[in-house]
Amino acid sequence: MKPSNDKPQGAEASDVTEDRLLDGRVLLRQPRRGYRAGMDAALLAAACDADEGARVVEAGCGAGAALLAAAWRRPGARFVGLERDPDAFALAQENIALNGLQARVEVQLGDVDQPFGRTGLAPFDALIANPPFFDDPAALRAPDPAKRGAWMADQGLEAWTAFAGKAVRQGGAIIVIHRADRLADLLALLAGSCGSFCVRPVHAFADAPAKRVLVRAVKAGKAPLRLLPALILHPRSGDKHTPEAEAILRGEADLAWD
Repeated sequence: MKPSNDKPQGAEASDVTEDRLLDGRVLLRQPRRGYRAGMDAALLAAACDADEGARVVEAGCGAGAALLAAAWRRPGARFVGLERDPDAFALAQENIALNGLQARVEVQLGDVDQPFGRTGLAPFDALIANPPFFDDPAALRAPDPAKRGAWMADQGLEAWTAFAGKAVRQGGAIIVIHRADRLADLLALLAGSCGSFCVRPVHAFADAPAKRVLVRAVKAGKAPLRLLPALILHPRSGDKHTPEAEAILRGEADLAWD
């Protein structure tokens, strides 16, 4: 993510920053404090492999970083973001308009702790999500109140996977980025409705354990699990990112599932 020289105007100037994604192609207004989009959102968007004409939902879209980046990468697909926080929802609406994507991107107030049927939406061809990484308040130091909703899942990872399983049609894809140490939980929770799992570990450095995993599952899929080559984000010396990671962040490459 690259900061912009443009400055938000008016009373909100102290609360919101304007940043650029995908080498400046996507403009994102987001809170100065609280949860701010970063590498996880970029990787989630790059992992979205929606086909032409597909309908994609992002559960918990925040201000729209992954939603907008995925829409830019997949110009033939339509996107809906669900967000429960009114302030983030308003920013997402604003960002959609700023990027001229109103024709095929929208946001709706919605909470994954509630059944998908309450959204009034038909099941989608794909869902993308970056669920909160923690569901036990005792597991980490209390986050900033402005970040709590992004870091702490009120009803746990189970609520997110249950919502995802209902939000996609038979044969639809669920793509999630999460902590590597929750991989077993994530697979077990999705296994009730999904199969054909693909897992891509994400390492900060080649000689360090994976901190993130990207998981793709297919509702009612039957193919064997595949463990794909790892994505390495940083070299130990030299450039800030590896060439593969740099190409993904600039929008010059996708995160393929083959």
